[in-house]
Amino acid sequence: MPPVSNQVICVTGAGGFIASWMVKLLLEKGYSVRGTVRNPDDPKNSHLRDLEGAKDRLTLCKADLLDYQSLLEAIIGCDGVFHTASPVTDDPEQMVEPAVIGTKNVIVAAAEAKCRRVVFTSSIGAVYMDPNRSPDAVVDETCWSDLEFCKNTKNWYCYGKAVAEQAAWDEAKVRGVDLVVVNPVLVLGPLLQHTVNASIVHVQKYLTGSAKTYANSVQAYVHVRDVALAHILLFETPSASGRYLCAESVLHRGEVVEILAKFFPEYPIPTKCKDDGKPRAKPYKFSNQKLKDLGLEFTPVKQGLYETVKSLQEKGHLPVLSPPPQQTDDSIRIQS
Repeated sequence: MPPVSNQVICVTGAGGFIASWMVKLLLEKGYSVRGTVRNPDDPKNSHLRDLEGAKDRLTLCKADLLDYQSLLEAIIGCDGVFHTASPVTDDPEQMVEPAVIGTKNVIVAAAEAKCRRVVFTSSIGAVYMDPNRSPDAVVDETCWSDLEFCKNTKNWYCYGKAVAEQAAWDEAKVRGVDLVVVNPVLVLGPLLQHTVNASIVHVQKYLTGSAKTYANSVQAYVHVRDVALAHILLFETPSASGRYLCAESVLHRGEVVEILAKFFPEYPIPTKCKDDGKPRAKPYKFSNQKLKDLGLEFTPVKQGLYETVKSLQEKGHLPVLSPPPQQTDDSIRIQS
C-alpha cells in the first residue's frame, strides 16, 4: 500500500456528523482529503477548515450528488472515496431518488477516476427491518430489510438506505469497482459540526424536557469515532470485503434515560415509559465480529452518551446546569 501521505480520499457530504469525523481522522493520519459540500464558503463548513492539517491537506469541493460532472471533478485523482452523503428524511421524494441516483453517480465517477476502493456508508436501516425475523436470530451482515415492509410502514429512510445500498452493489459489479460497505446503527458522540443532527436529537430530547416519557423500544448504538475509524480500517485493509455491521450494544430506552440520569441528574430526564404496564421490549442480538476481527475496539455506549451531552453543552445546544446538592459522588462520571 502506498504511503498515507501520498494518498487522497474524497469524502462526500464532508460537513455531516459522521463525515466530519472521517475528515478529522484522515487528516490526523496524514491523508489529503477532498470533501464535497454544497457550498464551500458556507459558514456551517468552517469547522472543517479549523481541523488540524486542514490548511495544507483539505480541499472543499462544490458538488451535488445529482450532478455527475461535479462529483467526477471532485473524485478524479483520488485513491479512495468515502461515500457518506445521503438525505436523512422520511419524505420518500427527498429520500429515495436522491439516495439511489447519488450513489450510482458516485460509483460511476469512482470507476471513471480509477479509484482503488469505495467505502459506502449504509445503515442498520438497510439490515434490520424484517418482521419475519425470529427475535432469537442474530442480526448480521447477511440480513436485509424487507422492502415491502418498509413501504407498508412508510419507513422511507430505511427503504431509501436499503435500495441505495443495493444500487451501490449492482453498479459496483457492473463497473468493476472495489466496494466495501459499513452499516452503522444509531450514532452518538461529540459533534464537530455546529448544528445538531438527527441521531443526536435522539439524546437531546431527553435532557430538554421536551420528552415527558420514553418509548418502550430498543436501539443499537455506536460511537461516531468508531464509525469513522471503521471506514478508514476498511479502506486500508486489502482483504476487507462485503458489508460490516458497526454497532457497540443494544439498549432499551429505559436504560438510556437511566444512564443519562446518573451522569446528568440536573436535567428533567423522563422516568416514565410511554407504554407503562406492557412488557419491556427485549434487545435484539447482533454480531459486530467482522469489524472486531479487523482490530476495531468499540467505545462503550455509556461513554458515547456522556460525550454527546458534554458536546451539546460545549456547543451551546444545552444549558449547563448545576447538579442537585445530593449529587456528591463524581465517580460515575466519565472523564472526557
